[in-house]
Amino acid sequence: MAREDKSKKEQTRVDDSWVPKTELGKAVKSGKIKDISEIFDRNLPLLETEIIDHLLPELSEREFQEVLSVNMVQRMTDSGRRVKFSCIVVIGNKDGYVGLGQGMAQEVGPAIRKAITDAKLNLIQIKRGCGSWECGCGKPHTIPFQVRGRSSSVSVTLLPGPRGLGITMGDVGKKILGLAGIKDVWSRSYGQTQTTLNMALAIFDALKQTNNISVQQRHVERIGIMPGKSRE
Repeated sequence: MAREDKSKKEQTRVDDSWVPKTELGKAVKSGKIKDISEIFDRNLPLLETEIIDHLLPELSEREFQEVLSVNMVQRMTDSGRRVKFSCIVVIGNKDGYVGLGQGMAQEVGPAIRKAITDAKLNLIQIKRGCGSWECGCGKPHTIPFQVRGRSSSVSVTLLPGPRGLGITMGDVGKKILGLAGIKDVWSRSYGQTQTTLNMALAIFDALKQTNNISVQQRHVERIGIMPGKSRE
């Protein structure tokens, strides 16, 4: 209850100070669009972070944010050495919506905030289900089918897993898939997987593929495929 009250207060604060600049933003603030799934169903571009703050206010809470890496970036100039910090952040409501972002600033705090803003604008909706032949429970605890993602030299394959398996990946994969709402999955990865950015982007690309595969209605019901959900 306390978390829901906090989300409502955050949503009220955003509504009071937000002046929409896009047609989508105006439709969200006026109440014409009340569920974020409508935006993804109509393939509308997300250009204002306030849209996410309004429809998914929980993403502004720390519980739904994870910092994947913080790196120091140095550059030599005529005036001397300049230092900045580069951050990679993942956000998700643990129920089918996840975003990945990058940010850079002279201090760690502003860099993380920039990455969170970027992650909100890169938010995607994923499909979940029970595509594992070892399980067949029909509940959305894993991915519905095998998907592959790639970024630079890193290639990642995600396969449906039975209930109780867990996420068979390293820390980066566990954080991203956990915030996406996936609890069980098999995985295979190739390339320079220790590079956090490429690994995260490859996993994110694989999750995008869950929306690009068409499935017959009878299989949708059998596997229990379910898109992301937002709090009512």
